[in-house]
Amino acid sequence: MKTYSELMMQFDLLKKEIEIAREHEAQRIARRVLELLAESGVDVREMAKSPPRGRKVSPKYWNPHTGATWSGRGRVPKWLVGQDLRQFLIPSPDDEQ
Repeated sequence: MKTYSELMMQFDLLKKEIEIAREHEAQRIARRVLELLAESGVDVREMAKSPPRGRKVSPKYWNPHTGATWSGRGRVPKWLVGQDLRQFLIPSPDDEQ
């Protein structure tokens, strides 16, 4: 029967072997995935780009004293808190008809 220290040494060696095998397997899988993407005509660099951000929203409210604007989304700016929003509404082209 092996001693505790002999078993621990064997255990440590097995852990190292397992880690090496895992790394090799991960590399093999990654290579295969890249091959499949290339065969399919998928450009990995395109996939790595960040997705397009949401479109910019036009301002809906305007502070004539400072020129500050607000789209009406998110937190209400300090200059609008407690105010009648209609006072600061930017007329849309549709309103003029």
